[in-house]
Amino acid sequence: MEYIKFFNNIFIRKGNRMKYSYYKNLNLSFKATEIKVNDVLREIGFGVLTEISINDAFKTKLNLEYKKYKIIGACNPPLAYNAIILDEMIGILMPCNILIIDNQDGTTKVVFPNAKNLLKITANKDIMTLAKKVDRLLEEAFNNIN
Repeated sequence: MEYIKFFNNIFIRKGNRMKYSYYKNLNLSFKATEIKVNDVLREIGFGVLTEISINDAFKTKLNLEYKKYKIIGACNPPLAYNAIILDEMIGILMPCNILIIDNQDGTTKVVFPNAKNLLKITANKDIMTLAKKVDRLLEEAFNNIN
């Protein structure tokens, strides 16, 4: 995949493909990035429902060593409730997954989803309205991570 630099060390996918995520590299340790992400999510009303350590899963299930890579499943309960009321099948696309990836050079990559683009698949105007709200909140959190 090819990325282009957008601004302030933020990268977006290049080409005509749908931009389903955006990221930036931080001069923080993996652990410090985890703490920062959790803090900014809490500040915008999101809670962490799940944390999946891919490197631990690969080690346990495949006996493979892999860099630190964590998937954080974040949820804003009022918005999630509204989404489920509008479309009870929407849960297949929830929660919002945020990635924390160790670049193995002393920096860490943090990746946020573009909810609007991910939820276009629903073809539901009301869901798209909620997705815009989710994106505004997630962008606020993303911009507060540094």
